[in-house]
Amino acid sequence: MTTTSVLVCDDSGMARKQMARALPEDWEITVQYAADGEECLEQVRQGQADLLFLDLNMPGLDGYGVLERIRYEELPTIVIVVSGDIQPDAHERVMAFGALAFIEKPTSAEKVRTLLTEYGLYRPSESDSAASVYSPESPSTGSDQWLDVLRELSNVAMGRAGDLLARLLNVFIRLPVPRVNELTPNELRMALTATKDGGSWSGACQGFIGSGLCGEALLMFSESRFADMANLLGYPDAGEPGLETEVLMDISSILTGAFLKGLGDQLDVNFGISHPVVLGTHLRVDDLLEQNTDRWQNMLAIELNYAVEAPDIRCHFLLLFAEEAIPLLRERLSYLLD
Repeated sequence: MTTTSVLVCDDSGMARKQMARALPEDWEITVQYAADGEECLEQVRQGQADLLFLDLNMPGLDGYGVLERIRYEELPTIVIVVSGDIQPDAHERVMAFGALAFIEKPTSAEKVRTLLTEYGLYRPSESDSAASVYSPESPSTGSDQWLDVLRELSNVAMGRAGDLLARLLNVFIRLPVPRVNELTPNELRMALTATKDGGSWSGACQGFIGSGLCGEALLMFSESRFADMANLLGYPDAGEPGLETEVLMDISSILTGAFLKGLGDQLDVNFGISHPVVLGTHLRVDDLLEQNTDRWQNMLAIELNYAVEAPDIRCHFLLLFAEEAIPLLRERLSYLLD
């Protein structure tokens, strides 16, 4: 019996491990891994991917770019996309690029087995004596291992929040690669200042707490696009006084609520969320942060840059865990490291 070469491409070590564990144990395959799009393409070109499980949101060459290159170069591989980006448009786009199927993260062995059987890629009755051959990755080392786990959970939560916003606004949301880091107030200021476009910004925050995990969600919105966002939200008069504050609070509630719901479902935590509070309007990034320095001390930050594709609307979203919540969060994530 011919052995199938399987390639798992994802920038998250945790996601690669989950995908490998979801493959049938009695399937005669060899499994290799790629951590980015360029590495993935090189292995496909070398014939190491009869079947490719491909993530979409990756730094550098993302999954869309990989699919485009595979089609352009006519590379011989079957692609199944595995992603937290669950927007209907994302599904349609990858299928148009030639993907065989789409699996929503987090996946499961049952879901994968059913899909593989449906497409004739795996036949249990013919594989009872087979054995999978896994090429194990080098184990992750260092204190940032748990941050990789949180980054992958954030990727799934981000996808759910983006899907809700996309359906509400009837647009396609370009999703980023989540960044997860422990930051001091100065480091937070540097990170946010690097995203500014020279215009004025407005900001809102919402507190959250659940099972001892507490902190604040921060949304920063470029004011040059308030009118476009108001139109997408269906407000009748984009020039109405006070509308900018209303738009800011609405978007904050949508993204914060959906993201924390997605993250909480994975952590088995039910987060309570406060009403949005406006931090400032018509300010430069530096001024907005300076007025609220006392609010944020040492923290764990999850950074996301959401972008509406058309019209071009961008917002910067951060989930800031308080310093005292970090040990509790690490403890909750520890079971996923095994």
